[in-house]
Amino acid sequence: MTLIDGKATATAVKAEIAQEVEQMVARGEKRPHLAAVLVGHDGGSETYVKNKVIACEQCGFKSSLIRYEDDVTEKELLECVDKLNNDPDVDGFIIQLPLPKHIDEQKIIMAIDYRKDVDGFHPINVGRMAIGLPCFISATPLGILTLLRHYNISTRGKKCVVLGRSNIVGKPMAQLMLQKNYGDATVTVCHSHSANLKDECREADIIIAAVGRPDFVTADMVKPGAVVIDVGTTRVSDATKKKGFRLNGDVKFDEVAPKCSFITPVPGGVGPMTICSLMKNTLAAAKHEYYE
Repeated sequence: MTLIDGKATATAVKAEIAQEVEQMVARGEKRPHLAAVLVGHDGGSETYVKNKVIACEQCGFKSSLIRYEDDVTEKELLECVDKLNNDPDVDGFIIQLPLPKHIDEQKIIMAIDYRKDVDGFHPINVGRMAIGLPCFISATPLGILTLLRHYNISTRGKKCVVLGRSNIVGKPMAQLMLQKNYGDATVTVCHSHSANLKDECREADIIIAAVGRPDFVTADMVKPGAVVIDVGTTRVSDATKKKGFRLNGDVKFDEVAPKCSFITPVPGGVGPMTICSLMKNTLAAAKHEYYE
């Protein structure tokens, strides 16, 4: 069994980005600029945005953090999006999700200029991804693809089961694993209402678990030699931890790992690659690689 080290892989990728950024600056080009909009004080969102700011520093990017309280109006948030859309110094920006219930998340996403949508959530980016055109790919699926390639894990012709159908991970991951220029695999998408779920998983060469349910994938669902990618990061109460909680994946790691050829841990697997992929998208935005 090989443990897939997302932290080490992300460090290597960010070092490559930083080197390219310094070359850009040496040529007289501007530093890439990523802005983040954070609404409220959700613990997970606070940590995630903080890590994004740190990653920007490591990559040599300029970063901006715009904060609003939970009672921000939808109109105010849309005005902020419009301002960022029209700021020539900002190459890309993200609106940290989830948003308060009184705000229509999809309406906010639709308002983002797709050329600055480095989260890859805008319908134009999603549509271009679906038909294989250049675009910003959602950070988590892009991070998973990067890990698979970094570890030379063959996906072509393999049976891949994606557990979960969210717009952020499940759906785009399934699309990418299906496409010739990415996964080129045979893909099955399973969810909470799928029949014969264990049988589907037991046939899989690759399982990508993104259901948000701790320890959902157990040893009896995994065939020997399978590759298991755990996207889950659920906060579980743990009095032994300084913060009072631990991050738990969707995979029951201790019993599943011995059966795998490759597996990602939680934390330290997919998580670092998600932020790393956001940096890759921001660099692409700054270079106008996809949209002139």
